[in-house]
Amino acid sequence: MDKLLDEAGSLEIATQVGSKAKKPFDNAYKAVLVTEGAIYAQGFLVIKRKSYQLLEHAWIETDSKILDPNLPHLTKEPYQMWYFTAQTFTVKKLKRIVEESKEDYPEDDPLPIYGDAPYEYYGEVMLGGKEYLSAYELAAAKYEELNQSNVENN
Repeated sequence: MDKLLDEAGSLEIATQVGSKAKKPFDNAYKAVLVTEGAIYAQGFLVIKRKSYQLLEHAWIETDSKILDPNLPHLTKEPYQMWYFTAQTFTVKKLKRIVEESKEDYPEDDPLPIYGDAPYEYYGEVMLGGKEYLSAYELAAAKYEELNQSNVENN
């Protein structure tokens, strides 16, 4: 979580890939394919809207920054966003996983990626391994912290 969001770069890549609302995994996949040196990241986003929300999310990362092709659909205040990475994939590995998923499970969307089975369950509906659980717990703690301070300030 030490990388900062590049707002201008995020808006530029969103336009370049034709970013669509409510498609964070697809948008990030398209973005990583056209961004040299980037990796695909999945995890969680805590974001300020009317109140704070915790979302399962995807974005891309370079050596020094986060580029989120979903930014135009998220908020008008990108400085109130916190990213928690569960896992990352190089373009080569991501393409291989997506292609294998399409072959093995053609009726299912290949994204998001949760790692090797068996999956570990947490919460009510999410899948993932220990790295997903760790990222979720960090995001949930930030979500609780922000909502608590929001209640105290009102």
